[in-house]
Amino acid sequence: MKVLFAASEAVPFAKSGGLGDVIGSLPKELCRQGHDVRVILPLYKEIKNTRMEQLEFVGCRTIPLSWRNQYCGLFRTEYEGVIFYFIDNEQYFMRDGYYGYYDDGERFAFFSKAVLESLDWMEFEPDIIHCHDWQTALIPIYLKTLFLREGRRTNLKTLFTIHNIAYQGRYGMEILEDLLGLDQSDRSLVEMDGDVNLMKGAIVACDRLTTVSPTYAEELHYGYYASGMESVIQRCGGKLIGILNGIDTELYDPGKTAEGVPAAYSAKSLEKKALNKEALQKSMGLEVREDLPVFSVVSRLASHKGLALLTRIFSEMMNLPLQFVLLGAGEAQFEAFFREQAARYPGKVAAKTVFSESLAHNIYAGADFLLMPSISEPCGLSQMISLRYGTVPVVRETGGLRDTVKPYLFDKKEGNGITFSSVNAHDLLGAVERSLDLFRQKEDWNKVRENGMKQDFSWKKSALRYGELYKEL
Repeated sequence: MKVLFAASEAVPFAKSGGLGDVIGSLPKELCRQGHDVRVILPLYKEIKNTRMEQLEFVGCRTIPLSWRNQYCGLFRTEYEGVIFYFIDNEQYFMRDGYYGYYDDGERFAFFSKAVLESLDWMEFEPDIIHCHDWQTALIPIYLKTLFLREGRRTNLKTLFTIHNIAYQGRYGMEILEDLLGLDQSDRSLVEMDGDVNLMKGAIVACDRLTTVSPTYAEELHYGYYASGMESVIQRCGGKLIGILNGIDTELYDPGKTAEGVPAAYSAKSLEKKALNKEALQKSMGLEVREDLPVFSVVSRLASHKGLALLTRIFSEMMNLPLQFVLLGAGEAQFEAFFREQAARYPGKVAAKTVFSESLAHNIYAGADFLLMPSISEPCGLSQMISLRYGTVPVVRETGGLRDTVKPYLFDKKEGNGITFSSVNAHDLLGAVERSLDLFRQKEDWNKVRENGMKQDFSWKKSALRYGELYKEL
């Protein structure tokens, strides 16, 4: 199959979260399985500044966006066997960062229109465009409106993947014609609660719909998880399927050393992980103690990550024999809280309120436990990475966390983590206390880590399922 991935980020070119990891790794596996899969991204300032010499100029044209005629350049490169295309327009993308601008709706409307128009000179004719999240939602919308009326690209199919339904691309109805270039006859496709809702339009317009874990696909039928979109999901549920994300097992490999990770190890040589724990404790200013488990958080600091549960019981956690390390940036209230705790408990708590890929590797390789008390977690990659590194996840049973982390059963020696179900701070504390009990029982402690490291969280199975979906389309 010939498939074009349209997305707003992809490793190694642009990343702000898990979406970048997915778009950087899934196409590689699909190509290994015999599909011709390519990726198209905006040409952000960061990419221009660091990788421009690697890019080949394909061509440029002026494309229409409502009443505007905008420059569109197209560049390409190959990375790890996958061809990447880049849409160039400095007015929209020559900025710091990727999102958070007042005109994001216009920026990604341009990107979506440019993806479709650039097919005319891309020299690649896809069977399917696989669109990801609201930033590419207008691709299936445009195909079912503007392009259909013009008799263009009528055989091109779309698959739309929801990575997080909380981010929907909502704007005032006044942008319908003036900015998006749609007609009043298209209003019902994108309208929701009096606004333009781009994700809603994509869910209705796409040919097939996926999300990033089986449990999240079930949860989206209910208002608690669907961020107001449950009625749309219920109406379109017949074309929805949950396919669990994977991870790049070449990038996240405990059998390789890296900066700050002195020891390579496997499920058969777990004793070597202690060297990485010691290196982590030293680098983060923690007391070097083999007998104290290191609990970690590697996360965006956002409310839906369940951090309010953690802050509620943090002082009680500090009365327990453990250490704590956090890496992540986000909401100011959480950044301030964890910096304050690091100052209050020197040698016992460390917090880095930044994003650092290398430090994340160090934490996965050196910590004993990973905390993910998420209120909502569509899939989650951190728990799969931690399992691969023999770092035991402590999670709330939701979304992909429920699909990947199974509670350890002492009598059967089965399971790979510690779980709790309620959105309750003291249930989280109870899970931490059970983790300490597990840590003290060395035979079971080694067994639960081995169980996690032996699991396959690569993209192989999920990519096969995507391949089946492409063929069905």
